[in-house]
Amino acid sequence: MKVILITGMPASGKSLVSKFLEENGILVIKMGDILREEALKRNIDLKNLGNFSIKIRCESGKDIVARLTYEKIKNTKLNVKIIAIEGLRSLDEYNFLRNKFNNVILLAVHSSPKTRFERILKRKRKDDPKTYEEFLSRDLRELSYGIGNLIALADYIIINESDINDLRKMVKEFLKNVDP
Repeated sequence: MKVILITGMPASGKSLVSKFLEENGILVIKMGDILREEALKRNIDLKNLGNFSIKIRCESGKDIVARLTYEKIKNTKLNVKIIAIEGLRSLDEYNFLRNKFNNVILLAVHSSPKTRFERILKRKRKDDPKTYEEFLSRDLRELSYGIGNLIALADYIIINESDINDLRKMVKEFLKNVDP
């Protein structure tokens, strides 16, 4: 099984890339959903997801979300050729998953801070920052996990600064390279 690991800063377009992968028959597991499930199990308000994210990594290790994700995949007994895991944040998560799967491709989705902040204001998720200062603070938290290292080490980078149709084309081109 080939595993595409997707990383990128918040609102870079990871979810849209995942949607386009799904449209091409690829199963996508979202690490953010795994984290949200774990927060709900512990009765944590999703508005506090960022703090919970820090706390769970401090308590259980920097690769805890990757371990929870791997357990979910392992327990699901998948029979697929390619799977995508969206939302890697650190080298610890990357190394854990790379050691669990034989054929791993790291894909980074990148957008400028200005573009990402505009997207955040439009999408209005519960746990999204409301001001540019909160946005920058969240970016620094994400970077403290090591997400910048993952972006730098990516096998492929998709620059998502244009429209949705261009992004869809870039994902199709990416798939031609990884699944000829």
